[in-house]
Amino acid sequence: MASLNTKHTGEQIREELMAARSFPGQLRVLPATDPDTLERCNSRELRARFLIDSLFQPECLQLVYSDQDRLIVGSAVPGADTITLDVSRALRAAYFTERRELGVINLGGPGLIEVEGTPYELPGRDGLYIGRGNPSVSFASQNSRDPAAFYIVSYPAHVSYPVTVIRQRDAERLQLGDAATANRRNLYKYIHPAGVRSCQLVMGLTELMTGSVWNTMPVHTHQRRSEIYLYFDLPEKAVVLHCLGLPGETRHLMVRNRQAVLSPSWSIHAGAGTSNYSFVWAMGGENQDFSDQDPVAMEDLA
Repeated sequence: MASLNTKHTGEQIREELMAARSFPGQLRVLPATDPDTLERCNSRELRARFLIDSLFQPECLQLVYSDQDRLIVGSAVPGADTITLDVSRALRAAYFTERRELGVINLGGPGLIEVEGTPYELPGRDGLYIGRGNPSVSFASQNSRDPAAFYIVSYPAHVSYPVTVIRQRDAERLQLGDAATANRRNLYKYIHPAGVRSCQLVMGLTELMTGSVWNTMPVHTHQRRSEIYLYFDLPEKAVVLHCLGLPGETRHLMVRNRQAVLSPSWSIHAGAGTSNYSFVWAMGGENQDFSDQDPVAMEDLA
């Protein structure tokens, strides 16, 4: 591995970190990071290990594999042509969902996902759960001038659950936070035990109100699950300062629109933006209990 230096771009650093960790085909691999390694990381190394900033490129499928709970995160932005979910060679599987499930939320224009020959129309903010055992999955935009932008999260699965459309208007909604602490927000549960069933994936969407900027504060960890945040609805020049790390040894990343941040089970995950924004959260691991959290006292943050 070449030494890191200030002339290297984030992508060059990623290539160096992951040089020995890539699957054949279009599937980049991020190794799991432990707290001791995090403590020694500078900003460039943090971005290389935790930030996924290459999603939502036009007319292509992009997937990243994390050793943390064997998560796969990605995007599909179809243009005039359909995009097929096919990285079976990289996964040593007959097809993507042979041993996996996935949740998809459309963050763009009207789209369509076809699973085993059945089409499912997905306007913006709506989602689809695709269970294990569906060999044929493809993504399409209904208007190439306003393309769909499908956000994809996948975890291993040992049980098959049916393909299910998730309408934001029908999802369980929690109103959280307070204007006084700048964190009024609506949290929508899409995939969870009391709603759309899955093997281990839990997924939803949170929208912050105008004037509110903080998410997930006070903070928590959940040792039994990893998580990933995908920030969106950010203006072009806006950023979210995303906090991560052990409660007493935190670090931060500057995150921009449609970028994702990995959160290991031992790490806090919270952020504050220069404006209000939205984010998709997704978890996988030992259980699906949404309330299984280990709260962190404000005085213990450092």
